Amino acid sequence: MTIAAQERPRIGWIGVGRMGLQLATRLLDAGHDVAVYNRTRAKAEPLAERGATIADRPVDLADRDVVFTMVTASTALEAVTTGPNGVLTSPHTAPPVLIDCSTVSAQVSALIRDEAAKRGTGFLAATVSGNPKVITAGKLTVAVSGSPEVFGQVEPLLALLGRGVAYVGEGEAARLVKIAHNVFLGVVTQSLAEITILAEKGGVSRAAFLRFLNDSVMGSVFTRYKSPALVNLDFTPTFTMPLLRKDFDLGLSAGRELEVPMPLAAATAQLVAAAIGAGHVEEDFASLILEQARNSGITLEAQNVPVDDGLSPQT
Repeated sequence: MTIAAQERPRIGWIGVGRMGLQLATRLLDAGHDVAVYNRTRAKAEPLAERGATIADRPVDLADRDVVFTMVTASTALEAVTTGPNGVLTSPHTAPPVLIDCSTVSAQVSALIRDEAAKRGTGFLAATVSGNPKVITAGKLTVAVSGSPEVFGQVEPLLALLGRGVAYVGEGEAARLVKIAHNVFLGVVTQSLAEITILAEKGGVSRAAFLRFLNDSVMGSVFTRYKSPALVNLDFTPTFTMPLLRKDFDLGLSAGRELEVPMPLAAATAQLVAAAIGAGHVEEDFASLILEQARNSGITLEAQNVPVDDGLSPQT
């Protein structure tokens, strides 16, 4: 029986960090039978309270119809798929479809794809754009690459994760899409920090400046939902600076490989590295504004005013 023929395929989910926890929750809420594995078991307990089964090893999910992975780096993806007790290492069975939502290198993704094919497993790269609050609001977007036939089987399942699923090509195309997206994310955030500090040092409050910007043609979903952090200096992490640096490294490497000059990305990558060196490791990457302020000779204070982030949950 194909995945498409099953009303509710049985799901395995590997990796329940900030993003994975929310996405697995959406599948549970849609009525799917979900079993989860996380290296730190305690992080999976909230899903057990919602009806998920907790697995002790990734290989224990090998009998699931579809297995999702969402881990922090290429080495972690290798570990949970082809490493000891990985989901692709059972001598008896393998999942028909493996969907990876991590941000990893195209090279490692291709290796996993080859190993999956040896087991008869269809492998999709399904990179996502958003953060936990975006997921809650139902506004996550997904870029998918791999076999178009496999994509067709699981597209309805992927659609449960957010508001948009785009098939971008075969092979590792989705990896490049996500890396390009995250490089742009970093460059835009640094630029936003620069112009906001320019306005602040010239006597304009951050709240007033960003309200104007967000209502102008230059405003966007992104500038709006980052505005509360920039105004009130709440850097509760959605995406940390070290993770952003990893993505810049991947993006600049792709640029070198494809002979695409990326001077703005290279300059921003250095500023991200400087921010990490200054200790901004656990905070959200919007804390780039703190280093921009310091380099501009000013110290920021939280303005403590309500700011609309544009992410009210869908009803």
